[in-house]
Amino acid sequence: MMRAHRLLIVVLLAGCGGARVASRPAPTPQPVSIDSLLGKLTPRQKVAQLVVPWLGGNYTALDDSAFQIATRWIDSLEMGGIIISVGSPYDIAAKLNVLQQRSKLPLLISADLEWGAAMRVVGATAFPMIMAAGATGDERDAYTIGRIAAIEGRAVGIHVNFAPDADVNNNPLNPIINIRSFGEDPHAVARLVRAYVHGLQEHGMLATLKHFPGHGDTDVDSHIGLPTIRSTYSRLDSVELVPFRAGIEAGAGVVMSAHIAFPSLTGDADPATLSGAVLTGLLRDSLRFHGLVVTDALMMGGIVTKYGAGDAAVRAFEAGSDLLLMPADPDTAIVAMLTALQTGRISAARLDASVRRVLEIKRSLGLFTHRQVALDSISKIVGSKAFQDAADDVAQRALTLVRDTSGTVARLRKTRGRMAVIAYGDELNSYVGQRLLEILRLGGDTVSFFRLWPMSGPLSYDSARVVIARAPTVVFATNVRPISSRGNIALPDSLARLITVTDSQRPTVLVSLGSPYLLNQTPTVKSYVIAWSGVRAAERAASRALLGWSPIRGKLPIRIPPAYPIGHGMVVTDSTVPPPRPPAHIIIP
Repeated sequence: MMRAHRLLIVVLLAGCGGARVASRPAPTPQPVSIDSLLGKLTPRQKVAQLVVPWLGGNYTALDDSAFQIATRWIDSLEMGGIIISVGSPYDIAAKLNVLQQRSKLPLLISADLEWGAAMRVVGATAFPMIMAAGATGDERDAYTIGRIAAIEGRAVGIHVNFAPDADVNNNPLNPIINIRSFGEDPHAVARLVRAYVHGLQEHGMLATLKHFPGHGDTDVDSHIGLPTIRSTYSRLDSVELVPFRAGIEAGAGVVMSAHIAFPSLTGDADPATLSGAVLTGLLRDSLRFHGLVVTDALMMGGIVTKYGAGDAAVRAFEAGSDLLLMPADPDTAIVAMLTALQTGRISAARLDASVRRVLEIKRSLGLFTHRQVALDSISKIVGSKAFQDAADDVAQRALTLVRDTSGTVARLRKTRGRMAVIAYGDELNSYVGQRLLEILRLGGDTVSFFRLWPMSGPLSYDSARVVIARAPTVVFATNVRPISSRGNIALPDSLARLITVTDSQRPTVLVSLGSPYLLNQTPTVKSYVIAWSGVRAAERAASRALLGWSPIRGKLPIRIPPAYPIGHGMVVTDSTVPPPRPPAHIIIP
């Protein structure tokens, strides 16, 4: 109990901006060499270095049961790393500092920061989803997303970004990749993957290429089931593998496997995560990747339902993985690995090779000398204005006008008037459409607003029709995006019908704050704009474009069948000057 009180005092002092947690001596002195350190570890300690459990980034007291589970991972199981999830910058950093202090060896902290640190760190910089960089076609944008994710992530104690997504999104029905990919052309994706990797790793964070050997041409969500890609090796070699080769040549430190079956590579229905032909034969031997191989989450439906927590971990390790990410039960995974070691199913030399890679990565990141972060520096870095401005810039240049056959967008850009904004998003995005509304009103439009949700019923849709009937022009702002275990990326049929009917009756603009493929459900819509994301920067870009304050220049990095090829996009440059900035007490969102 006294130890817990002392740790709490350290965290509170650091949070006040005075003391720095990092000033306390590390529990383990810097090793003379990886060899000597490796020789001191027991088999159980070695196995534990490879198991990476999930931890929420939200605030918890030191004696909270959730935090006690995490301290057990460190104190008893001696885990080598953690994947951290959503929390405030201070909560994440303080929690990780305490765990780093307790750990005998430095922890390797990872997170999914695909479109910036804001994906996990509340208040950090939120870029649009990375397909926006595909829409600008500018490698500097991919580099910037990686650079700022690295700076903000390292500020709160994260070392490995499970990004970029190197998948080629060549299937419009893909239920989980979509705008998480840079696009559909493998060579364009390769250029942007390379730049993103450089942006991360030149600023102290390891990049992860995922989902090897390619998750773009699937129509099943691997969080639910096991997708199968039946392409031949020659097709994989000329399409899916192109961005992975580029990322490996750029020096990416980590590759994440896909829970996808590739019969042409494996000869069976096993997922790539459990296939030696994929992770050792193809990745290690053919592509000559020498860094860390990490599984996708082992608790996902494509794996755990068939193999169980223990056998899945052992099979993934046998196939060539180093890090075992998010096993359904970390204890079971460790016991299964130790049993496999004792029975000779896996060799001591193979175990040592993976542990050596992990320890060398920790040394290269400087974690043996400085494993904690200074809380008093976080507010100077995370979410800074310069970073937010960079996100706004990318979002604005990525905005893509697919069509405007009715001239509604062109008219809105020139004149102010009355309109209705009907917003749609999932419950997690409770503010969808709000920034669009605020900026349109600030620009002089008279706007009525109504929000719909996935669970909205007939009465809600009747209310939306009432709002629509009173407005001469309607803007639908829809945030339809990849969400794990949902199984599809689509508008509700009732909303697609509402958009189609409204478009037939009055001037209508459909603004996609997510998936670019909404025309599949609303093929007759006359004005269609893609903002690629529901983050603040993307809504801001869409509203400024509708007000005529900024040009529209984005180009499709994917096809929208049947009419719109890669590279299509209407360029509109006749911008007007925004009004003078409002008084200081009025904040433009």
